[in-house]
Amino acid sequence: MSDQLNKRRIGNYRWTICALVFFATTVNYLDRQVISLLKSVLSDDLNWNDGDYANVEIAFKLAYSFGMLVAGRFIDKLGTKKGYAMATGLWSLAAMAHGFANSTLGFIFARTALGVSEAGNFPAAIKATAEWFPKKERAFATGIFNSGTNIGAIVAPLTVPFIAVAWGWKWAFIITGAIGFIWLVLWQIYYTHPEDSKKLSKEEFDYIHSDKEDEAIEQAGKGEKVSWFKLLKYRQTWAFALGKFLTDPIWWFYLFWLPDFLQSEYKLSMIEMAVPVAVVYLISTIGSVGGGYLPMYFINRNMPAFKARKTAMFIFALCVLPVVFSQYAGEINMWLAVLVIGIAAAAHQAWSANIFTTVSDMFPKKATASVTGIGGMAGGMGGIVLTWAVQKNLFVHYREIGEIEKAYFIMFLICGAAYLIGWLVMHMLAPKMTKVKL
Repeated sequence: MSDQLNKRRIGNYRWTICALVFFATTVNYLDRQVISLLKSVLSDDLNWNDGDYANVEIAFKLAYSFGMLVAGRFIDKLGTKKGYAMATGLWSLAAMAHGFANSTLGFIFARTALGVSEAGNFPAAIKATAEWFPKKERAFATGIFNSGTNIGAIVAPLTVPFIAVAWGWKWAFIITGAIGFIWLVLWQIYYTHPEDSKKLSKEEFDYIHSDKEDEAIEQAGKGEKVSWFKLLKYRQTWAFALGKFLTDPIWWFYLFWLPDFLQSEYKLSMIEMAVPVAVVYLISTIGSVGGGYLPMYFINRNMPAFKARKTAMFIFALCVLPVVFSQYAGEINMWLAVLVIGIAAAAHQAWSANIFTTVSDMFPKKATASVTGIGGMAGGMGGIVLTWAVQKNLFVHYREIGEIEKAYFIMFLICGAAYLIGWLVMHMLAPKMTKVKL
């Protein structure tokens, strides 16, 4: 009872900010997933083969990687409110521009613009979370806003195929892209920095700034600019970046190829595969929120924050392993394969909520967006390496000669191993995730 009274006294406006970031992340993933759901239609209309689709995918990832590096600095310099608004406005326009593309080259240009601009979401989201939440709540808040990636991925298959059938694929891009402008209005109305907020109680402000040691570090270095080169000197930066490099490509694979996997393996139409895709991301939503809750549960039972984070991430890495056998499960029943892939996607989202939070654990707020950008660039580069080295060669090769099952088995094997390797690399580089003093 006393805990509930304290929560009421403190206030909950910070969760309004979390809701806004969740909405933006939902739109971000809705916009990027449209193309994977329309792959079969676009292949017919534009005479694409799997290699062409892979090239469009590489263009997006390359632009996203570069954009993440630039976006982190951009958000830190411009501030969360202005930077997030500009990024969302630009990616919404880029998403709509896909509806006016009529060739593979046109799609490459549109995907490039989308990749650069969408890169602003996570650096801004992590910075907003660091500004509005104390350390013990950040993983939970990150898990909530990060679940927007799943909601966007659920909404997309339940809407995009039906829009495409009713009005054509061009309108699917235009309508989904326009949703970002609704968010922009809400963001301008409700968001401000905690120090400038008139809707924040003194009790909640003090609670947000209750990490005394971190606040002292922040105040000591306030106003100081931190260069990329300086950040790259720290093992903590490399721990985050390599963790993203190894695991981000797996999520990219699910986003770009899951609809094709279902259509290829089970001969589903564009409309028929909508529900199985949505179910995978519905399951992954549970992982995103639960992934943020688990380390908080450990911390509330007096486990050190770094140990709680590492323990949770190790558990999530183990939960991914069954995805290696998803095809064998699918031989029994398609929905069993959907369940296994859904659990792996949930484990990824749980992992993602925690790996993002390691940035605010290890770095002061003034550097969170920049470090997030460096890690995001590394994740995008990992996606490019995986697409070029594996998908564009082995994966596409086996598909072209009709050995689709072997192609997907290779990919699922990589998916299963990536997280344990990532955990080991991060543990070696930052065993106690010591706070950097810039």
